Amino acid sequence: MARLYPLFSSSKGNSSFIGTEKGGILIDCGVSFRRLCNALEVNNIPLEAIQGVFITHEHSDHIAGLAMLTKKTGLPVYGQKRTLQRLCDGGKIAVNSHVIDITGKTISCGGSEVSCFNTPHDAIQSCGYRIHTEDDKYCAVCTDLGHVTPEVDEALKGCRMVLIESNYDDYMLRTGPYPFYLKERILSPIGHLSNDDCTVQVRKMIERGTTHILLGHLSQDNNHPQMADSTVQRGLSGFTRGRDYLLGVAPVETKGGAVVF
Repeated sequence: MARLYPLFSSSKGNSSFIGTEKGGILIDCGVSFRRLCNALEVNNIPLEAIQGVFITHEHSDHIAGLAMLTKKTGLPVYGQKRTLQRLCDGGKIAVNSHVIDITGKTISCGGSEVSCFNTPHDAIQSCGYRIHTEDDKYCAVCTDLGHVTPEVDEALKGCRMVLIESNYDDYMLRTGPYPFYLKERILSPIGHLSNDDCTVQVRKMIERGTTHILLGHLSQDNNHPQMADSTVQRGLSGFTRGRDYLLGVAPVETKGGAVVF
């Protein structure tokens, strides 16, 4: 049965495992190799269960542990061409690991079929991933986007489960201590998705049949889990939580547990 394990999720480190203890894929490796191994162990997932690493973009909170992970395991790394080139040039992927450009393709890995879709973010390239599991379920990981494009919206159609960005509360960000240039970056169309904008997309997804929603990539400075959760729930009038949808917030660091969908 398909499971998504949100191992790490915040502006300071992101990584998710999709699969079972027998095999699956890792999306991003934004924490140290040691922390990743500890998180896998908490969830009873052996390191050997990871059959491929899929990178969304080159920012450090998504690739911080990639160099050591690939050095230790030689795992193949999947991503978009320019992202992979930047990572190889920067020594972020060990020479013993194969790199595979997934752009425009569907790749079989870890018992799933995986494809990518572009996300609007201030990286050399940025993408989310749509996964078709071996028990015929669809899910997606969609973070680091300043707004929802038609391509993103289309990629999320038909997904039973979506991990979607709910990065910041607009008021907290605008009145908080961040310097002006950083606020402008986050608020821009190639920055991050707010709780309010996330709510609009979540409602659309539920209307189209998505039943499992996990809010992710929350800022620890400009958001709170309870705030993100309550903002989204308020925007879902007409639907009943627990009947029409299940809503959760991905933890900053796993204490064990997965979303079964």
